[in-house]
Amino acid sequence: MKLRSIETFWPLKNAMKASYPSIDSDLNTTILIIGGGITGALIAYKLINDGKKVVLVDRRDICSGSTAASTALLQYEIDVALHELIKIRGINCAVDSYRNGKKAIFDLRTIIDTVKSDCQFEFKKSIYFSSVQKDLPYLRNEYKARKEHGFDVNWLEKYELKKMGLNALAGIESKTAAVMDPYRLASDILIYCQKKGMQIFDRTNITSIQTQKGKSIAHTENKFTITADHVVHCSGYESTQTLDEKVVDLKSTYVIASESLPDLPNSFKNAIFWDTSKPYLYFRSTVDGRIIAGGGDEEFVDAKKRDKLLPKKEQYLLRRFQRKFPNINFKLDYSWAGTFGETKDGLPYFGKPDPDKNEHYVLGFGGNGITFSVIGMNSILDSINGIKNQDLEYYKFKR
Repeated sequence: MKLRSIETFWPLKNAMKASYPSIDSDLNTTILIIGGGITGALIAYKLINDGKKVVLVDRRDICSGSTAASTALLQYEIDVALHELIKIRGINCAVDSYRNGKKAIFDLRTIIDTVKSDCQFEFKKSIYFSSVQKDLPYLRNEYKARKEHGFDVNWLEKYELKKMGLNALAGIESKTAAVMDPYRLASDILIYCQKKGMQIFDRTNITSIQTQKGKSIAHTENKFTITADHVVHCSGYESTQTLDEKVVDLKSTYVIASESLPDLPNSFKNAIFWDTSKPYLYFRSTVDGRIIAGGGDEEFVDAKKRDKLLPKKEQYLLRRFQRKFPNINFKLDYSWAGTFGETKDGLPYFGKPDPDKNEHYVLGFGGNGITFSVIGMNSILDSINGIKNQDLEYYKFKR
């Protein structure tokens, strides 16, 4: 599966900090992680710090799949609004999921400090806004639900949004959100893990996994094997190819990045913005004063068809941004497309889909992939050790 188009911003911005070999012999390990993006890196961080023997492989160059296309909006808000998620999954699961997302942002900050990553992490406010009258009751219901369950939010009227340069009718301001460079962080975590003894192999494609005498034997395309007590699948959307259950609807999504704007207003730099449209649009700045805007999702995953639409989507996103922020001059510099997915309840999938196999999955689908991966990181040891865990229950397969 081709997860993204070539010209994404993050790999161009970051020169390759480390290179890794492909596998050239049979290996034995305690845990095999499949997937070398931000999810695999976070799981590796947890396991290596627990003293586990770990091998990590990726079929591409490390960090060059979905991580390279991520816009790295770190929010506790989920693609499904809290008041709707309560109806779908109940109060406990819904509210805990939002609280888990909030905690994950601070957990991520701790990891960044530990590995000493220069990933340009910045705390921001989150502005969830509506530009159409018909969405205002929905937005008010969401504000009421968050207030009722203890989330620190403010209601913003049209005139308040206008002071921020945003042309919209109303919004919800949340205090806890962040942005970062996901490619840099994943690279830095993997370098940290390698220094602590983890083996990393890129351009190593796992073609099949067999279970023999309680062990998992992974076969590579080049006819080598990796024998492990446990396998953790962290390959995101490509993991769906190894599951019997359909857990996500895949789509194509589009992103543009501006030139660096030295006079970008602080009101824009201090927040991330996303709207109530479906699919929603989102806007945020980078440390060097660029604007990243995304959305325009399409209901297909064909890479050629997706990339062919990129020029049209550039203009669509430019128009939408200029409509929302008429006083900011967006000068296009980069654009790219990628694969995006939504689950039926907006929540991730963790754990073992087959209780008879020691194969675990951490699948953080949706707009909260990175925070979901942090939540999965905090559950992976219980999944491996067969210990009951509330998050493994909330986000289990066949739910």
